[in-house]
Amino acid sequence: MAGGLVANSGSDVAYSHLIDPRRKWYNNKRIIALNGWIALLLITSSTNGYDGSMMNGLQSLPQWESAFGFPTGGKLGLLNAIQNIGALAGYPFAPYLSDGLGRRNTILIGSVIMCIATAIQTAAQSVGMFIGARFLIGFGLTFAANAAPMLVSEISYPTYRAPLTSLYNSLWYSGNIVASWTTFGTFKINSTWAWRIPSVLQGLPAIAQVLLIHFVPESPRWLISKGRDAQALQTLAYYHADGDENNGLVRYEFEEIKAAIEFDRTVATNVGWKALFSSVGNRKRMRIIVALAFFSQWSGNGLVSYYLTDVLDTIGITDPTIQLLINGILAIWNLFWAVLAAFLCERLGRRFLFLTSASGMLLFFTFQTVCIQQFIKTQNPAAAHSMIAFIFLFYAAYDLAFTPLIVSYTVEILPYHLRAKGFNIFNFVISVALIFNQYVNPIALQHLTWKYYIVYVCWLAFELVFLYFTIIETKHLSLEETAALFDGDSAIEQIAGKAHEIGDKPADVREDVDEKGSSGSYHGAELNP
Repeated sequence: MAGGLVANSGSDVAYSHLIDPRRKWYNNKRIIALNGWIALLLITSSTNGYDGSMMNGLQSLPQWESAFGFPTGGKLGLLNAIQNIGALAGYPFAPYLSDGLGRRNTILIGSVIMCIATAIQTAAQSVGMFIGARFLIGFGLTFAANAAPMLVSEISYPTYRAPLTSLYNSLWYSGNIVASWTTFGTFKINSTWAWRIPSVLQGLPAIAQVLLIHFVPESPRWLISKGRDAQALQTLAYYHADGDENNGLVRYEFEEIKAAIEFDRTVATNVGWKALFSSVGNRKRMRIIVALAFFSQWSGNGLVSYYLTDVLDTIGITDPTIQLLINGILAIWNLFWAVLAAFLCERLGRRFLFLTSASGMLLFFTFQTVCIQQFIKTQNPAAAHSMIAFIFLFYAAYDLAFTPLIVSYTVEILPYHLRAKGFNIFNFVISVALIFNQYVNPIALQHLTWKYYIVYVCWLAFELVFLYFTIIETKHLSLEETAALFDGDSAIEQIAGKAHEIGDKPADVREDVDEKGSSGSYHGAELNP
C-alpha cells in the first residue's frame, strides 16, 4: 500500500447535505442528552488510566511499600501486570457478550465485577489479596472496555462521532489525574488509608455505570443485527432528528446500516474469527490494528507510565513529594494534548496526526536517551532537568495520535460484524504488550540503565516507517463508508447505494420497516424523553 494513500471515493460528502446546520451539540436538548450518556461511557477509560497512575503513586508511598513487603523486580512487575493478566482471561468472552447481549448489558456486567473487585482491593490484608483484586479489576474492565467505545461510535451524532470516540482513550488521563493527585493528597496520612483511599476511588466510574447504564440508548446497529429495526429507527430519529423518523439524515443512516450489515452477512460472510484474516481487506485491517495496539504500549511510554519512580531515581530525583508532583502535573499535561488532538482529528486528519506523533516521539525520546546517559556519566543536574522536559515533550507527541486515535481508528475501520472481535484482538495485543513491558522494563532498567533507551529509539524509527506506508486517511466518512474502504469499490457502492437513494428521495421508512417486520415494541428505557 503506497504511502500517502487517502480515501477519495467522494462519499465523504454523501450525507453532509442532510445534516441540519442549526442542530448543534449546545442548542439541541436531545443531542445534549445523548452526549451526556456518551460521557458516562467515556469514563470507562478513566478506570484504566486511574490504575496506571495509582500504581505509580503507590510506589512512592512508604505506607503501601511496607504493607506489601517493599516489592521490587519481578514482584513489582507482577503487581503492575496482574490487571492485564486478568484482562487476558476476559478476552475470550467479551466479543460474544457485546454481540450477543448488547453493548449496554456487557458494560453493566463489567462494571459490577469492577465494583466487587475494588472493594476487595481496598480491604486487602495481604499481597495475595491485593493481586487477586487487581486480577478481577482487569477481568471486569475487559467487558466494559470492549463494548463502551463501540457504543460511543454507534450512537453518536454523525458530525461528532470521530471526536467523541477519540475522547474515549483521551479520558484515560482523567483517571490518571484523579489518581495522581489523590495519592499526592493521601501521602501524609500515617496509616494504610494512605493507599486504601486511592483504591476505593478506583471504583467510582463503575458505580456510576451500574446505576445509569440502563438509560443509555442501545446501539442501532446491534438492534438491526437482531432484527429490531423499528427500535433502531426510533433511536436514530429520537437523538439525531428530534423524533422525526422520515428525516433525510435518519433515513440515510438507517438504510446505510442495514445495507452494511446485509453485505457482511451475505456477500463478505464476515461473521467468525476466521473472517478477520480471510480477505485482503481484513488482513490489511488486522495488520494496522495489531500494529497500533503494540505501538501504543511499546513506544517508550511504558517506562514512565508505570515506572516513573524508577526513572526519576535514575536521574537523582528521589524525594517522594517531588516524584508525586511530577506525576500529577504530567497527567494534566497529557490530558490537554490528548483532548486537543481528539477535537482536531476531523480537521487535520488521522494520517497527519499519526505521522506527526511518531516523528515527535522519535525526536524527543532520542533526546531523553542522551540526557540520561549524560547524567549517569557526569551527574550534571542540568541533564536531569532536561530529561524531565523531554519526557513532557515526548508525551505531547505521543498524545497527538496514540492516545486519542488508536481506539477510534480501530473501531471505525472494522465493519459491524467484525467490530467486537477485531476490537477484542486490539485490546488483547495491548494487554500482551503491557504485560511484557511491565515485567521486562524494571529488570532491563536495573541491568542496562540508559542503554535500554536505545532499543526504543530504534523501534520508534521502525514505527514511523510502518505508519507512513499503512495508515489510510478516513476523515469525514461515516462508520460504514470507512469500513468499506478496505473492501474495494464494489463494497462502497453496494453499502452506500441504497442509502444515497433513500437520502435523496422522500419515503416512509417506518412503513417499510413495519412491512418487513420487526421484533417487539419499543421500551421506554431505550430512549429518554
